[in-house]
Amino acid sequence: VQLQASGGGSVQAGGSLRLSCAAPRRTFTNNGVGWFRQAPGKEREFVAGISWNGGSTTYEDSVKGRFTISRDNNKNMVYLQMNSLKSEDTAVYYCAAARTAAMTTQKALYNYWGQGTLVTVSS
Repeated sequence: VQLQASGGGSVQAGGSLRLSCAAPRRTFTNNGVGWFRQAPGKEREFVAGISWNGGSTTYEDSVKGRFTISRDNNKNMVYLQMNSLKSEDTAVYYCAAARTAAMTTQKALYNYWGQGTLVTVSS
């Protein structure tokens, strides 16, 4: 499953962006999907995850209440709505499909990755 992340850009602190994740060549409707991010000089970190049917979600503590992950299996798409953005949210954001149907925070369980989309938040 090859994934494509899009929707990144530059925004001022307090603004919003909506990231999209697509799998144009194959469905990922049976997979848990996660969003990760990697800031310059830092390791890639988990941001949000969603189960195969959207019934369960989980978030990294710093984004709780600001970010919302969702999916539309009819369109084979997963989204990350990001509100109240902060400068520390600046990173390249990646979507990934897990080996499991359940959501997971464990990076090792994600084996299909997209190319990333850059989010820059200026203060």
